[in-house]
Amino acid sequence: MNIEQIENRGYRIGIPVPFPMKYVYCYLFEQNNNYVLIDVGFNYQAAREAWEEVFDHLGISPSKIKTIYLTHFHPDHSGLCGWMQQLTGAQVSMHEIDMNMMQRVWGENSSHTVNMKKMILDYGVPEQLSEKIIEHMENITNHVLPLPTISPIGEQVEFGEKIWKVIHTPGHSAGHICFYQEDEQILISGDHILDKITPNISVWPGSSQEPLHEYIDSLLKIKKLPVKKVYSAHGELIDNLNLRIDELISHHKERLIQMEELANSKTAFEIAELVFTHKELSPHQWRFAIAETLAHLNYLEQENRISRSESGQIIYTKNVTV
Repeated sequence: MNIEQIENRGYRIGIPVPFPMKYVYCYLFEQNNNYVLIDVGFNYQAAREAWEEVFDHLGISPSKIKTIYLTHFHPDHSGLCGWMQQLTGAQVSMHEIDMNMMQRVWGENSSHTVNMKKMILDYGVPEQLSEKIIEHMENITNHVLPLPTISPIGEQVEFGEKIWKVIHTPGHSAGHICFYQEDEQILISGDHILDKITPNISVWPGSSQEPLHEYIDSLLKIKKLPVKKVYSAHGELIDNLNLRIDELISHHKERLIQMEELANSKTAFEIAELVFTHKELSPHQWRFAIAETLAHLNYLEQENRISRSESGQIIYTKNVTV
């Protein structure tokens, strides 16, 4: 069982996910003799069983969880929320942007997979691979239903008997939020800032088309805060926030230079093949590789470092400076 007691009568709880990072870390805090939960995990049997073990180990009745906050809509964070809401009766809140994105992606009559297939074909993904990517996306839907009833989150919340600022940090998702406790200088960062791995910054249909600009701006916004400890959703705790932010920005600058040089009459898929040539990617990983490549190419295009041509598939070319 992966449970660590933290400040403010809280718990850092590792819930298994069927992805390489192995766990998503959720946070449980006492509040007025009840509990507040931040993020819930991916909806599959191992995660549901893990929560049942957690409640039993801590001696907590699920009905004591009165509030659930979601840092963002991605399924490893939100997928179990409908199940958890039914189990606990809790009110669920998140940023309105991602609240709407959940409905757009997984709600009734969603056209997200249709739009996604058109997008990746336009950017050069082969038909056979695109079919596998879409098939995997459709399977994910089984791990997010039922969708919870959600309300927009406010500018501040209370848990652990402390007031926390809700900070909008778009980038990893357009409606991503972090929680900041000013007195104790603690940040709950979700997927905004992670140890060792870099959060995926991607372009999706119906969402922001400049997520990398937004992500870097969000990192710089967080860097202005005095923070002693960062509790993230994957990996280890971060005790040097500014250093980690500098590393993340440096990573993206290097990736931008690499993709700028590769943009010599190539599609986004061809560029992604070269960037990720050292890895054997599953359809699930290819979806993120393409979407992250697009985020960097959009950044370069917005900075007038590359240009695109749209006769058939979209082709990228580095701009020549005189």
